[in-house]
Amino acid sequence: MLRVEEAEQVPVEFSAALTDQFADIVRRYPEGKQKSALLPILHLVQAEFGWVSAPAMDKVAAYLKLEPIEVYEVASFYSMYFLRPQGKYVLEICRTGPCCLVGAEKIMDHLEQKLGVKEGEVTADGLFSWRGVECLAACGYAPVLQIGPEYTFYENLTNASVDKLIDDLKAKGK
Repeated sequence: MLRVEEAEQVPVEFSAALTDQFADIVRRYPEGKQKSALLPILHLVQAEFGWVSAPAMDKVAAYLKLEPIEVYEVASFYSMYFLRPQGKYVLEICRTGPCCLVGAEKIMDHLEQKLGVKEGEVTADGLFSWRGVECLAACGYAPVLQIGPEYTFYENLTNASVDKLIDDLKAKGK
């Protein structure tokens, strides 16, 4: 597995199929307003590569005829874009008040111990990474986590239910 610094420098090539999808998105917007396509194009890039690297953002900027900083600003503003390599399963735990009141911080501590990685890191097998996120709008079922990219929700978490979830995902494998 590449270190983050190495992964950030790997050149990126967009397939013809991916650039065709870019073109379909750009056509939705009026002439000269191609920047409006930035969010959905970044979603496609992330779906293809698992994250949005600086070289990928540079290529998106060139495609949309934008300055690279315009893409960096957007990608770094929204938490839905990963600016570092992630595990196959990204466990996102709600860390806002209601979830914390019923144990979200304990769940995050448990995840760190169970997976052996700190927030934002990737397990050695490449399967898992985790992070705290803002409100997942499921306060009545707290603590909660979601797993992207399908964004499946898991509610009323306990250490035991988190262990079972991780074991089930490991059983699925890569």
